[in-house]
Amino acid sequence: MVVVSYSGKEINAKLVYYGAGLCGKTTNLEAIYEAVPDTSRGKMVSMKTQSDRTLFFDLLPLDLGEIMGFKTRFLLYTVPGQVFYNATRKLVLKGADAIVFVADSEVGKMEENKESLQNLRANLAEYNLSLDEIPWVLQFNKRDLPNLYTVEELNAELNPGNKVPSFEAIATKGKGVFETFRGVSHLLMEKVTKDLRRTPFGAPAGSRAAAAPASGPAPAAAPVPRPSAAEPPRPSAGPVLAPRQAPAPPPREPEPAPLAIDYGREINFDDPPPAPAPRVERVQVEPPPTFTPPPRPAAAPPPPAPRAAALRPAPLPQAPVPLPQSAPVVREVQVEDGNAMVVPIPLPRGGGPREIVLKIVLKLDEAA
Repeated sequence: MVVVSYSGKEINAKLVYYGAGLCGKTTNLEAIYEAVPDTSRGKMVSMKTQSDRTLFFDLLPLDLGEIMGFKTRFLLYTVPGQVFYNATRKLVLKGADAIVFVADSEVGKMEENKESLQNLRANLAEYNLSLDEIPWVLQFNKRDLPNLYTVEELNAELNPGNKVPSFEAIATKGKGVFETFRGVSHLLMEKVTKDLRRTPFGAPAGSRAAAAPASGPAPAAAPVPRPSAAEPPRPSAGPVLAPRQAPAPPPREPEPAPLAIDYGREINFDDPPPAPAPRVERVQVEPPPTFTPPPRPAAAPPPPAPRAAALRPAPLPQAPVPLPQSAPVVREVQVEDGNAMVVPIPLPRGGGPREIVLKIVLKLDEAA
């Protein structure tokens, strides 16, 4: 779709070179790019592989002067020739304003040309378009090869009835390249000019122009001259009919004057008097008695930690501990030199020996 900028006075059109692989689409753009001066061309973007095939597209902005005061600007694209890049073909073809179909004139390439042309029709059909609605031309490229189809044979297969302009070209040498470009540009500019003439000049397409009504404005009623005081009234030849006047519109309600407020002055808005304010009596109310909880007793301090000296065993009391009295045990021991008596005496348990053994030897006086 041609983009017309009425504010910038610019026309942007998209031109797509379509065809089979290695038919010369990219070579056409390179020839145009080399022949156009730097001031009328933009930067060319080309993506190729080792086999010199365009993978995505070439973009060449090209300025071609003015049409009806509008500056023209063409964007030239090519599609990849390989069949398995059909998704990219379809994407580049979207929004195309004109098409150049490049056909390979070499013998044996007719089927590829027909297949590519059929693919072009199918991709346009997905955008609800056809070649009958878009300006397009045919270019028979590679006319310098030894084995070629004739122009009649190419037209019979690709352009039955010669309904579309066709051009012979040798893209590698630049022959026929600009003739093809001028041919498709002429068709495109004719279409753009028709669209511009249908649209009110200076207004964007689709906008409503302020058209004049079919019946012109009603002429103003001539003022009736009033007789002056010095001039006597002339006799009338007949009854004078007063001109018909349009019915007067219904009287509009006068708009209320803006309210000017004079600060410091009482203003009456004709509203009912405000309700009297409720009577307020001040009553002294004693606060309720507060409950104060009794103080809690202070917690007893924890006992001090025992010192190391307190861990030592306390000394035993010095007072004698009474021991149970038991009957002394008397054992009699026979001794060689006489009788001997052993009497044990128990001692307190404070320390030392537990008993003392007294040995009493009784000797009898022989004289007695």
